[in-house]
Amino acid sequence: MPNTASDAPARTAGPRPAGRRGRPPLRRVLLGAAGAAVGLAFVLPLVWVLTNSLRPSADTFRFLSPVGWETFLTLTPVLDNYAALAGTSLGRGILNSLLISAVTVVAGLALCATAAFGLSALRFRGHRAVFAVIVVSFLIPFDAIAIPLADLFRDWNLQNTYTGLILPGLGNGMAIFLLRNFFLAIPEELVEAGRLDGLTWWGVFWRIYLPLSRPALMGAGLMLFLFQWQAYVWPLLMGTDADHVVGPVALAAMQGQFNVDYGLMFAGSVMLILVPLVIILALQKYFVQSVSTAGLK
Repeated sequence: MPNTASDAPARTAGPRPAGRRGRPPLRRVLLGAAGAAVGLAFVLPLVWVLTNSLRPSADTFRFLSPVGWETFLTLTPVLDNYAALAGTSLGRGILNSLLISAVTVVAGLALCATAAFGLSALRFRGHRAVFAVIVVSFLIPFDAIAIPLADLFRDWNLQNTYTGLILPGLGNGMAIFLLRNFFLAIPEELVEAGRLDGLTWWGVFWRIYLPLSRPALMGAGLMLFLFQWQAYVWPLLMGTDADHVVGPVALAAMQGQFNVDYGLMFAGSVMLILVPLVIILALQKYFVQSVSTAGLK
């Protein structure tokens, strides 16, 4: 005779209905929809700029009312606007921006990493006050001090020089802040072991801190690059001749006094967007890691 008491749990504990298995919760669906909407709001203006760079200037606002698929897509792209860029100063401006940004990243990382190491590993009198001044420095908009700083640089004969364009971007308070917080997360036991092995403080910095800080260095370097790449007010004040014009200033100079060739302007904007876009997409994981680990300690 079968044991009905022992069979009862086996009969009642069956699989869940197929309709409810694997169904995501409502909160996750709503968050996904909100994220997609925010991403679309950021992407659509870029798509509109790219599409209008492939159209004649006369058709720039032709498909805005009513808004349809032709507003953001074109079936007859032309490259006339990009060909017309050859007759402007944008090419020279992009090369100057690349040079200024590259030198800023190399020299700025050396300066900011050294300062962050001194503020994190070395304990000296007043190091907290120095760090507080650095934090306050990146809270002040650079444009607020650009004009008096430009007068000072003119007195030093640094106008229309690459040195004058590069110097303000070397000491970045935000980069020092991120690097210092990342350095604080490095175990002190490693530093003590290095010191016992005979390493100087420079050796500790070079052999322990820098190899472990690649994500933070990548993130700080990306910030230094973007600061110089998108700078407009400072290069406008300091680079007034054709040899030292940068990309954003060259793009603004393409705008006429009485008319604007929007197709040409959009083509120039796309060219200026491509370089930082490629760099950000290639290094985005390092930037996210540097920001996420900035508050570990």
